[in-house]
Amino acid sequence: MTSTRAAVAALMTCTTAFAVMGAVPAPPVPASAGDAWPRGTVRTVGKLVAKLPGNQAESCSAAVIDAPNGSVVATAAHCIASPERPQLPESMYFQPGYDGGGGPQAVIDKGWKVRSWTMAPGWDVNKDLDSVLRNDWAFLKMERRGGRTIQDAYGANTLRTEPVGSGTTVTLGYPVTSPYDGETLNYCAGHAHRYRHGEIAASSVGTLSLRPCRLTQGVSGGPWLRDFDESRGAGTLVAVTSVGSADELLGRPYPKAAGAVLQRIGAVDGKASTRH
Repeated sequence: MTSTRAAVAALMTCTTAFAVMGAVPAPPVPASAGDAWPRGTVRTVGKLVAKLPGNQAESCSAAVIDAPNGSVVATAAHCIASPERPQLPESMYFQPGYDGGGGPQAVIDKGWKVRSWTMAPGWDVNKDLDSVLRNDWAFLKMERRGGRTIQDAYGANTLRTEPVGSGTTVTLGYPVTSPYDGETLNYCAGHAHRYRHGEIAASSVGTLSLRPCRLTQGVSGGPWLRDFDESRGAGTLVAVTSVGSADELLGRPYPKAAGAVLQRIGAVDGKASTRH
């Protein structure tokens, strides 16, 4: 895995074959460089699986986000398609509070199906990866079950757009590659540094960094949360995991434009259109 200070860092997805397949402030989350989440799962955070051509599946992470229709999940754009894997998924599935057992196939069989998606304006799989990394975010519109939305069932995180500075942050996800197994929720928590000019490649200025953080592929799209409330399993979403190295993870804060995109995909059916 290449360094995050290089022009292009490693995307934190993982592709596998099916054959191997509140009112009172919450106490601070313990610092972590990649430990298992101490209380098992978080209800608004889960495992995202893209079913790909050729009997393949790609694992990412994602989180439910507050929207008027109650049916929106936030993840990374490269979990849908990227310059390294430009083909779109045949279908996508998400299981909040995933607690292990069955791997990607279990998420496909039991998870909530993605109805449509909207990738960030400026995310272009025909361009060099480094030139589009600032746009590595996406929203997914989910199915309903028995008349209930995914937000009804699990709750949701609240989106915050820029400006987002340095500060205490927790990021969660399901790392797949060694020493992790993809079945356990893991996290990094601590002071997230916001990179300035001269500290990182120009295309990554403004990115948030958690270091040390040893989470591996599979955590792409996992939420970066502030003001996290364990009782609700939710907080304020300021970024999603994009790229990383052996000891560092990067998340790009949401631009102002993300709020308008969320309004469109999160509109109640029949009141606004979404871009797929």
